[in-house]
Amino acid sequence: MVKPLLSIRNVKKVFRTRDGELEALGDVSFDVFPGEFVSIVGPSGCGKTTLLKILAGLLQKSGGRIEVDEESFDPTREVGFVFQKPLLLHWRKVIDNVLLPIEILKMDRKAMEKKAHALLDLVGLTGFENSYPNELSGGMQQRVSIARALIHDPKLLLMDEPFGALDAITRERMNLELLRIWQEAKKTILFVTHGINEAVFLSDRVIVLSARPSRMVQALDIGLPRPRTLEVRTSPEFGRYALAIYNSLEII
Repeated sequence: MVKPLLSIRNVKKVFRTRDGELEALGDVSFDVFPGEFVSIVGPSGCGKTTLLKILAGLLQKSGGRIEVDEESFDPTREVGFVFQKPLLLHWRKVIDNVLLPIEILKMDRKAMEKKAHALLDLVGLTGFENSYPNELSGGMQQRVSIARALIHDPKLLLMDEPFGALDAITRERMNLELLRIWQEAKKTILFVTHGINEAVFLSDRVIVLSARPSRMVQALDIGLPRPRTLEVRTSPEFGRYALAIYNSLEII
């Protein structure tokens, strides 16, 4: 039996405000298995981003347990994070932005430069190594941020609505590119999105969270064949998966 890479058990998060306590995560539990692509959907404000920030070590949980490979983990080294915006340093070239985690982790930059070039090739940016972020389109900047998140070989890649700011055509293209990168890099991905169709198209499994304080209301296995093309979105099976998520969110 395959053991989970990531195990989340009864994770809670309470924020203290001037008006009292705000319970963002009520009691969230689920597993993510090695190589899986899992998406999280739920109403705005239900704690999706909060959960990712807890997994990345950017926030402290208020309760519960998180394990990676059945051990407590160091998110700095074992997690890569792709944010809603690329958050590139505008004064650094593309190659230097990709290598930033290596400098932070005090790893050998020279030894990792070959891998940085390989990752830029993987995300389709060969030839742009010495460009600056303001010379790239929004989609290209987000590709740089994906390469940056992979440079230190994390066990888990967290993606927080990474294509939400892109136009519809670029977003569709980036969905296809992400699937290609995922299949080639063989990483485990936990992906937050507000797009139900996007979640169905990308994922092996979709976790549906309730409104705040959030709890998992459904974990839906997506049985669509891979590799996936945009044509799968027109299939009756795709529609049934999307409808099941809409029903679990009680928005139809």
